[in-house]
Amino acid sequence: MAELPPRKRVDDAELLRALAHPLRSALLHHLMAVGPRTASECAEAVGSTASNCSWHLRRLAQHGLVERAEATDGRERPWRALQVGLDFGEPGEDPVLSRAQLAVVGTQLAQEQELTRRYLDGLDGLDPDWRVAGGLNSYSLRVTPAELERLVHAIDALVRPYVGAIREDAPAGALPVHLGLRAFPRLGPDGEPVS
Repeated sequence: MAELPPRKRVDDAELLRALAHPLRSALLHHLMAVGPRTASECAEAVGSTASNCSWHLRRLAQHGLVERAEATDGRERPWRALQVGLDFGEPGEDPVLSRAQLAVVGTQLAQEQELTRRYLDGLDGLDPDWRVAGGLNSYSLRVTPAELERLVHAIDALVRPYVGAIREDAPAGALPVHLGLRAFPRLGPDGEPVS
């Protein structure tokens, strides 16, 4: 298999603040999940207006995250994501950068919660095969930092060939699917690691 394109490393506080905006984040993730779409199609998917989405898509384009794609029907040109994923790095010493990273993470957690709520609300209307295939699992592991890092990298290597923005061999019937992964030490109410 050919090497997969890397995620875009985001270590600029201004870009992180732009991505912390819930609508911009939703638009970018929608385009990464489903491919090129017009501002009107994006508006329907993210619950906004076409003009508002168009404005925010232009802001994302200024940061090099999306661009206009060729129109297939001669009408409105769709937008497409230029990235297959984003890497926000580890919180560092710079408090401005750390605050911006945390703002993006907060936005992403809210989006994951919204996608999960939509899934649960629409579960009864899903095809039975999709109901069986989905999963909401959580695990409590006991690992070292090195083991956790290896596990996260192994899961990433397993998942990346299926990333919608770069998968070219998706069979008929394949749909965009959300997969979230969080891996961190459990902290007690005092903020200290639980042993």
